[in-house]
Amino acid sequence: MAPGEVLDTAALIEWPVERIVGKMVLEAQREEVYRVAPDRLVLLDAVEVNWASPRDASIEAARKLAMLTGDIAGLSSIDLKLLALAKERGATLFTDDYRLQNLCSRAEIPWASVITEGINSIWSWEVRCTGCGIGHEIPSQTSASKGDIGDCDICGSPLRVKRRK
Repeated sequence: MAPGEVLDTAALIEWPVERIVGKMVLEAQREEVYRVAPDRLVLLDAVEVNWASPRDASIEAARKLAMLTGDIAGLSSIDLKLLALAKERGATLFTDDYRLQNLCSRAEIPWASVITEGINSIWSWEVRCTGCGIGHEIPSQTSASKGDIGDCDICGSPLRVKRRK
């Protein structure tokens, strides 16, 4: 059996329905599609897609990789599951999310863009205090809204994820 294709939500919304048939998607993406394009969900329910879920061990491996690279601060639980599913199934991940593309490149998971150009280099991230500039460990949460990942335990200023130089 040939490797499959895993689609992020951008593909579910942007691609013609015929291109989505037979591709792997997560059940959790239903809510995302409904929130952004409720009419599109009706179309998706009318075609055959492969509603799949990665194993817990695969999700944990994806989380560890994202922690290692620093990409974890910008990922949702759905992002981690998409990455885990692509790795587990030896599939290509179609995504416009630069952090997912970065992780795929690191883990040698094939990826392709949905409608954007995609990344052209691999980045690493670090957490720095905006006040004292001290580096901190990357938090273990799976997402952070607008880069807010907490406050410095030394000076109390906000922590931010920055590209490692």
